[in-house]
Amino acid sequence: MTESAKPLRRGWTTGACATAATKAALIGLWGGSIPEKVTITLPKGETPTFDLAETALGPGWAEAAIVKDAGDDPDVTHRAMIRVRVAASAGGVTFAAGHGVGTVTKPGLPIGVGEPAINPVPRAMMDEVVAEVASDYGKTPDIAITVSVDNGAELALKTWNPRLGIVGGLSILGTTGIVRPFSCAAWIASIHRGIDVARAEGLTHVSGCTGATSEKVVQSLYGLPDGAMLDMGDFVGGLVKYLRRHPVDRLTIGGGIGKIAKLAQGAVDLHSGRSQVDFDLWADWLSDPWVATANTALEVYEKLGQPFATEVATRALVALEKMLGDSGIRADVVVIDRKGTILARAGV
Repeated sequence: MTESAKPLRRGWTTGACATAATKAALIGLWGGSIPEKVTITLPKGETPTFDLAETALGPGWAEAAIVKDAGDDPDVTHRAMIRVRVAASAGGVTFAAGHGVGTVTKPGLPIGVGEPAINPVPRAMMDEVVAEVASDYGKTPDIAITVSVDNGAELALKTWNPRLGIVGGLSILGTTGIVRPFSCAAWIASIHRGIDVARAEGLTHVSGCTGATSEKVVQSLYGLPDGAMLDMGDFVGGLVKYLRRHPVDRLTIGGGIGKIAKLAQGAVDLHSGRSQVDFDLWADWLSDPWVATANTALEVYEKLGQPFATEVATRALVALEKMLGDSGIRADVVVIDRKGTILARAGV
């Protein structure tokens, strides 16, 4: 098998790491010694084993830390140190945000305002290991769990958390415990949470853009707040599908001429590895055989100029409205060049 043909390696979510660290710390708290390795059961039954990177014991508390391994996924939290401190408490299991873990400040997320940004599934996983280890040692499952992430506040600036109103650090995430490399699931989930927060804040006009330049242009064009700017990237299909079920009044899609040309063709994933500009189709649409020989949409624009940009915007709007169906969402499309100049608009 060649290097490029090797299967991509899976990794573990921050939630799985925090759960494993919780179990190890509890064993230390109630058993007097923290193990070097610990095994947990994930929601779908898998039983990964984690190495402990750091441990500490004190009067009435124990702490364990695990270095997150995201496998071959380009995850900003890859190699982050996930720390959990457990301490005897009263009244069941409680959760707190340590350094590097954020606090929720806006409605619309699965965790309430004022709560540490530890999502429901990781909380449930930690609840389960508390019950499991308490049973093993004959203890009452009353535990305060504090989760921290080294450099989490800095890492969070590379995520959606500031825009979602999660301040002070990262979220502890994961629904399966497993990071599947390049599955795109985490990105699409972030888009969904962005829509939830925008709706909860009463925003009626949101935008999905393919990159930072188009986002800046669209935000300035309409004076939209940060919370209205959904980090769509290539996932127009994931954005629109969720909006159909959770509609707002208006949606603006912005992007470069190449990606919007693919949207015009009906593509729901605009990544270059998963969709291509169909120059034969565009040659037919434009009644210009030369277009079939082109290499890029930019090349076509440079030769044909404004008429091509207008055709791209107009056809992209038609495709977008078809995707939106009977949702009642009004749509428009903004096509830009790499310098941020607006080339064409449709639907305004």
